[in-house]
Amino acid sequence: MKKVLIALFSVLVVFIFLLYLSTSETEENFRTCTIVGMEDIEAYDFRAFDSITVAANMLYEASFIKRIMQGKQYRDVWAQPVTVPIVFLDTLKGGLHIIEEGGGMQTHSLELEDSLGIKYSLRGLSKDPQQLVPDFVREAGLENIVIDGISAQHPYAASVVAQLSNVAEILHTHPVLVFVPEQSTLGKFNEKFGNRLFYFEYESKGEIDWTGIANIKEIVDTDNLQEEKMKYGVAFQIDKQALVRARLFDLIIGDWDRHAKQWGWAIKKIPDGYSALPIAADRDNAFFKQDGVLPSIITNKITYPKIQDFDKKITSVEGLIQDFDEYFLRTATEEQFLSEAMFLRNALEDQALEKAFAVWPQDVYNLNGEEIRESIRSRRDDILHYAKEFYRLLQKRPERPIEFKGSEDLKLSENLMYCFDCHDSIPKKNPNK
Repeated sequence: MKKVLIALFSVLVVFIFLLYLSTSETEENFRTCTIVGMEDIEAYDFRAFDSITVAANMLYEASFIKRIMQGKQYRDVWAQPVTVPIVFLDTLKGGLHIIEEGGGMQTHSLELEDSLGIKYSLRGLSKDPQQLVPDFVREAGLENIVIDGISAQHPYAASVVAQLSNVAEILHTHPVLVFVPEQSTLGKFNEKFGNRLFYFEYESKGEIDWTGIANIKEIVDTDNLQEEKMKYGVAFQIDKQALVRARLFDLIIGDWDRHAKQWGWAIKKIPDGYSALPIAADRDNAFFKQDGVLPSIITNKITYPKIQDFDKKITSVEGLIQDFDEYFLRTATEEQFLSEAMFLRNALEDQALEKAFAVWPQDVYNLNGEEIRESIRSRRDDILHYAKEFYRLLQKRPERPIEFKGSEDLKLSENLMYCFDCHDSIPKKNPNK
């Protein structure tokens, strides 16, 4: 009997010891540091942690008067701490190296590449709109209003939009929110990119395919799409069905800023040539919500019709049609618009919306998640009407050469066309050049 008790006691000791090791390992592998602001962030050794709880940006907190004058926006969301993984570039995806610094008018970004040649991007969550401030605004001392306007962007919209894109079968860059500490791999970029929140995602260009779709030749940006068209001629076409779906999806999520720079294209070999599949990138302005006295005066339906709040109803479909649409979708049919609208209405059912918003922490969802879901539901239910209106207004536009200039439009140099598939309007290259 004594031997049995000793044996049982020994088993119990071993069990407790193993349980301790298991608990210790769990604590070791899932350690989170909590930092509400960024003031003392340099004091942390982030190699000792797996995740961080931090607010996206505390600069948009505002008094009662400021919220009335400059808007409530998503200030509370920007100030709400969220927990995200900590990543180091020397181990992420087996190790990444920096190719170059990128970014548009607001977003700082780094282009990265792994050992297989697949390209990725780190896109800063916080924005720097200094370049967008007009001179007359600076001179009038209203610069702060434009900079503060970033609070109208939902910092975590991209996470939900990615889930909805999967449901809608729309190619996208698969953004994941991460925290990037200062680290040796960043080198000279530490000051600008270290200790910040980023969306880590695939680049919308590159020679190596990451889409998982069969027979993809390469991924190009819109600037280089014209070169593919000139190379293959009539054997090279845009997948208009996919692009119509993607643009109608933009209407549902309220993403009004869809210029040419925000699209990539997966070039797919098909039996009779090549087809370009659109890849949606940069979801900074999905769920855009702007209110307040001053923003309403500066940007409204008359002064700047393309900037529209994410309400249950679309204020102006015409204001959301861009040169990008005129160029690529002029020859799309009404049947294509209506069939894709029907697909989206059926695919984005209530259950799918519920699953998509589950990626948000409950504290974030509680602030305005239900309001956003209601707006999506309403726009989804009316998408057939919006599709008809989009098609009608697009066809109503006069045929004209489109001048693409600057970072917000296509760069087609001398090969300007008013329509991607209108082959007769393509100027022939001078063979002597």
